Amino acid sequence: MRILEGEGVTKYFGGLAAVSNVDFYVDQGEIFGLIGPNGAGKTTLFNLISGAFTPKSGVIKFKGEKISGLKPYKICRMGMARTFQEVKIFGNMPVFQNVLLGSLFGTPSGMASANAAKEATELLDFVGLSAVKAIPAGGLTLANQKRVEVARALATKPELLLLDEVMAGLNSTETAETMELVTSIRDRGVTVFMIEHVMRAIMGVCDRIMVLHHGEKIADGTPKEIATSKKVIEVYLGE
Repeated sequence: MRILEGEGVTKYFGGLAAVSNVDFYVDQGEIFGLIGPNGAGKTTLFNLISGAFTPKSGVIKFKGEKISGLKPYKICRMGMARTFQEVKIFGNMPVFQNVLLGSLFGTPSGMASANAAKEATELLDFVGLSAVKAIPAGGLTLANQKRVEVARALATKPELLLLDEVMAGLNSTETAETMELVTSIRDRGVTVFMIEHVMRAIMGVCDRIMVLHHGEKIADGTPKEIATSKKVIEVYLGE
């Protein structure tokens, strides 16, 4: 079953087509990757899907319903959450409070305080941050700040999670641990759509991968198909 679909999705900034006539789909239960050079339109596509931008043309559907043009909070409450390329956490607020906000305000009908606190505690344990829950989030390492953002997104109880370069800036150990976390998120029943530049990670965890270049889709297939595509090698991967 397709949980997310886009048809002819296009977005211009001035005269520049940041995303141009892109068709895509994400199947429920898969980990779907999005790669491409800097400026290819990857984060713009995420912004279109999550409601930060409205497409100039084309349609985006989530669980069969048109969402292009909806406000981000409405899309979130339908069951979609995201993280950001540059971490957006409340740095002066304790880790626990960051995640609690997702439980309290990100779900369709809200959640009782006691239940929200229980949910936040469980999610911090899931992402491995229980020991630092009382520390201001801005004092954590980059890897752990990214985990706070993931936990906060999961607190909204998404069916689809968009991860924008969750492994950027991490060392090899942190990257391996984050790969395990992404797989564990899928094992919880959450479909994952991820942008990533770390090829070892994207090839290692994704079921399918789409490639953008200058806003256009140039390839879509299994990791093996993408890794051996002459066009992808030429414009992105290199020899």
